[in-house]
Amino acid sequence: MVPPEPRTSGQPTATAVSADGSSVLRDVPAAEAAEALRHQRVAAPPDTSSSASVGSAAGAHPAEQTVGARPQPEPATDTVRTVLTAAGALLGSTTVLTGLLFYFGRMHITGFFRYLRVNHTALDLTLYDHLVRSADGLFVPLTLVAVVGVLAVGGHRVLGRLTPGARDRALHTLAPAATSLGVVLVGLALLDLLGGGPGTTGRPWVGGLALSAGVVLVVYGIHLGRPGPAADGPSGRWTVDLAALAHGAFAFVLVSVGLFWAAGNYAVEVGTGRAQQLVAELPAVADAVLYSQQSLRLAVVGVTEVPCQDPNAAYRYRYDGFKLVLQSGDQYLLLPAGWNRQTGTAVLVPRSDAVRLEFAPPGQQRQPVC
Repeated sequence: MVPPEPRTSGQPTATAVSADGSSVLRDVPAAEAAEALRHQRVAAPPDTSSSASVGSAAGAHPAEQTVGARPQPEPATDTVRTVLTAAGALLGSTTVLTGLLFYFGRMHITGFFRYLRVNHTALDLTLYDHLVRSADGLFVPLTLVAVVGVLAVGGHRVLGRLTPGARDRALHTLAPAATSLGVVLVGLALLDLLGGGPGTTGRPWVGGLALSAGVVLVVYGIHLGRPGPAADGPSGRWTVDLAALAHGAFAFVLVSVGLFWAAGNYAVEVGTGRAQQLVAELPAVADAVLYSQQSLRLAVVGVTEVPCQDPNAAYRYRYDGFKLVLQSGDQYLLLPAGWNRQTGTAVLVPRSDAVRLEFAPPGQQRQPVC
């Protein structure tokens, strides 16, 4: 064993550690320690962990590699087509529904006042009156349409989930059946226009309903009979089939006409029914006592004119036996308590300071003088 070489007392010392930490040189001259560290740096492989992490981060976020780079536009997908189709269907349905509401109210008013033998144009009814009356009777038709629509959409979804073989067999039966039934319904609607269809049975709204349902069934049957949807162009863009577009537009017009036809006739029927109900309930409606400054000289069966004996009375005449039907356009529509459609008379009284109305329980006895 060779003894260690003695060190000079003034020579500086240092501690050198290898790069991997496997060996430690303590108390060696500073020059030797520096030389050992230099050889370790040369022999050690370059550390690529930091660059690899940076590269992986850059790979995870490509947009951060180039500051200010313009993002590339994504190609068009079927989502755009779906959104446009849904928006067009919603807009069309909302427009038709709004028109149906006003038209239904108008026809409801026509049926109501026609039964009372009153010209409704003299009442100056407002838009509010039309919309309120449009709601009367729409609950049943809208509920039926919604139920049929839910069932139809559900059936179509079930059809799309069948196996290819079962779906082909179902389409082979459903397509001609739907088309044939639609043609029959459209034929009944046309027959009703000529005066010999279902409208002659006392249900005039059936013809319009048959037209709308028939057109929908014909279009759906043709759709089911197609071999498949038209493919897009070679560029992947949404191509427009003008023939299919015109076909859909004409079908939409026919369905709308049928809905207006059915709604109009059904509204008249509902309005007539409400008028009949009102007449039947007249005895239970509160009495409307009419006071007037001057004699109205009414000759109405069931209405009595009572002159007031007080010379200082603001209203000199009282009329008993009236029932108030409505007030609209500064007009009071009054019917006698015993009104009937054969001989009854309706009275319109202008709303002004010259007249006054009082309401009392039905059938209440009043003083013979006022």
